Amino acid sequence: QVQLVESGGGSVQAGGSLRLSCTASGYTFCMGWFRQAPGKQREGVAVIYVSGGIEYVDSIKGRFTISRDNAKNTMYLQMNSLKPEDSGAYYCAAGSGFCGLSEGLFAYWGQGTQVTVSS
Repeated sequence: QVQLVESGGGSVQAGGSLRLSCTASGYTFCMGWFRQAPGKQREGVAVIYVSGGIEYVDSIKGRFTISRDNAKNTMYLQMNSLKPEDSGAYYCAAGSGFCGLSEGLFAYWGQGTQVTVSS
């Protein structure tokens, strides 16, 4: 069983930046960030393999950067040029198999951290 703890959410104005962190209690092959806005389905934002392979959802390309420090079992999401539509609860996820933007690929989930972007 892997436990995930997120941090770094908050409130910013449009155009601002936030950095999310997620620390896992053990080794994880694939890690990812998902988000859920009120009244909407949870969507995959970015995923990263332990080898460094990365996939992003189109809406955040060029603005968000996912990275991980395997020695610390920690994953990051640097979010720049934030828009109001980026607001929502951001969840860290981890899995041991194929890495992709589908939440069904992930067995472990964090509690979520709130991101609010005001216009």
